[in-house]
Amino acid sequence: MFRLFRLFWDYNLPRWSILIIDTLISAFALTLAFAIRFEFSPLPTGDAENLPYDFLVVLTIRLLSFAWSKTYKGVVRYTSTRDTGRIFAVVMGGSVLVFILNTFWLVSYHYYFIPTSVIIIDALLTLFLMISSRLAVKTLYFEMKNPQREKQSVIIYGAGEAGIITKRTLDRDAAIKYRVAGFIDDDTRKQNRSVEGVFVYSPDRLEDIIEQSNAESVIISVQNLPVKKKNEITDRCLAAGVRVMNVPPASRWINGELSFNQIRSIRIEDLLEREPIRLDTARIAEDLRDKVLLITGAAGSIGSELARQCIPFRPKKIYLLDQAETPLYELELELNDRPIKVPFEVVMADVRNEERMRNVFRTFQPQVVFHAAAYKHVPMMENNPSEAILTNIQGTRNVADLAHEFKAERFVFVSTDKAVNPTNVMGASKRIAEIYIQSLGKNSHTKFITTRFGNVLGSNGSVIPRFRKQIEQGGPVTITHPDITRYFMTIPEASQLVLEAAAMGKGGEIFVFNMGESVKIVDLARKMILLMGLKEGKDIRIEFTGLRPGEKLYEELLANTENTLPTHHNQILIGKVREYEYTAVKVITEELIASFETQNNELIVQRMKDLVPEFISNNSVFQKLDE
Repeated sequence: MFRLFRLFWDYNLPRWSILIIDTLISAFALTLAFAIRFEFSPLPTGDAENLPYDFLVVLTIRLLSFAWSKTYKGVVRYTSTRDTGRIFAVVMGGSVLVFILNTFWLVSYHYYFIPTSVIIIDALLTLFLMISSRLAVKTLYFEMKNPQREKQSVIIYGAGEAGIITKRTLDRDAAIKYRVAGFIDDDTRKQNRSVEGVFVYSPDRLEDIIEQSNAESVIISVQNLPVKKKNEITDRCLAAGVRVMNVPPASRWINGELSFNQIRSIRIEDLLEREPIRLDTARIAEDLRDKVLLITGAAGSIGSELARQCIPFRPKKIYLLDQAETPLYELELELNDRPIKVPFEVVMADVRNEERMRNVFRTFQPQVVFHAAAYKHVPMMENNPSEAILTNIQGTRNVADLAHEFKAERFVFVSTDKAVNPTNVMGASKRIAEIYIQSLGKNSHTKFITTRFGNVLGSNGSVIPRFRKQIEQGGPVTITHPDITRYFMTIPEASQLVLEAAAMGKGGEIFVFNMGESVKIVDLARKMILLMGLKEGKDIRIEFTGLRPGEKLYEELLANTENTLPTHHNQILIGKVREYEYTAVKVITEELIASFETQNNELIVQRMKDLVPEFISNNSVFQKLDE
């Protein structure tokens, strides 16, 4: 007997057997309808005589309608709202047909062959029994496959539409060992009520519900939740020792339906994001539509995102230039797969090679140039100053000079906050590049625009991927100094602001992005450890290694002698900086680039300091040059 029972659950019943069961349910419902109509008393003579014909007509219609609509082909244990909707339509449609035949019979023979009240009661009973039997089988199946006592309790933050869909997603998959213990919602109208059998609590009771239900996780289902609020909820959950998960935006649901695999643990990037940027899309479109674009450093984090952000504005063509072969090839494959098709071409080239770049400009005649190619890692450039001047200074000079020569409309330079009061070779090289293009732009029809921002989340070599890898490997998590802080911005956010600044620039500006509040790196690491379900000191330790060459504790966005002017965009400011004459800058820059041949690092760095007096080395072998 037990083996037959297991066989029933392990294999689907034959489709014909479901059809027979549905027909038997219809027969039972009709019998019960007659009994209710006549209050369980013997039927009157006329109705008793018609009873066989009543059953024949009703069951024939039911059988044919079930066969035509294929309601029997659904897997009962996975009955969905779509299945119940189909059953409702078929049963009601069959009852309407019986009613029409009954009316026709009345007109022809002056009496009903079946009481109208029986038709109504039968329709309701058939509908109830067919749906409830399916739901009962589904509930029993899921309980056997995954008993409630074996499930982990979870709390869903948000009892709106997304929260309900999240609950249904957890309920419908037998492989998911989660049971919703409660909803939390800020809306007082929903609190102290039940939603699909689950109680809705006030946010004030979050910790109490976690403790009472012994919850393992809290799933944040609220769409477009402000980042500040998301951080607050996450901090409370982490303090209570539970995992925090996040439902993705509805736009990313597969075919409009949420799957459990899309509900993932919240990441530190989710907590460092800021409110969505409102772009002046009309102005950007006017600047980019039907224009030929050149993006240098296109295979990098910012360059590749700039390409993605530019595509919706329908430029005439985009040229993606980089010397990194594999990342450039991967970008090409990605853009080929995008639904919005814009002509583009990848170009393997080194910005340091003037002749190669001249051929690029002569051949493609770009109208808007985004120059993102650069060396950016502080310790690497501190140990290799000659390479910093070749790429960050000579490469920028090559592209800027050619943009001027070939009459490009705009040249947008992607700089860094490390160019402000630089303490390292990398930052100083970017500051010199800023000075060069700003002075060149004074006598050029090309609008030279500089954008300056801090660290980008998820960029190649950034601190977050490194911490994540260290945590996954069991640690330790290495931090240079307990007091070090940094500004952070997401890659899409930085790229969007670059486009906005490029569109609003009139030439010569250095646009400074509002980076928000600086983040203490040790706090960032600690939160990442908690988010990954570990405890500092017990599961993993943090180790301080000391500042790296050229590194400083606090990044700045403006030098001491600089100030800012507001723009129409609250996240973009114009930095007022010291101006230089192009003739003098050109001579010093040429001397600096020529010093590459000496391969004398001290001579190279000294000439950088001559051009940028505020360049004071920190934790570096070049500190002696400041004495």
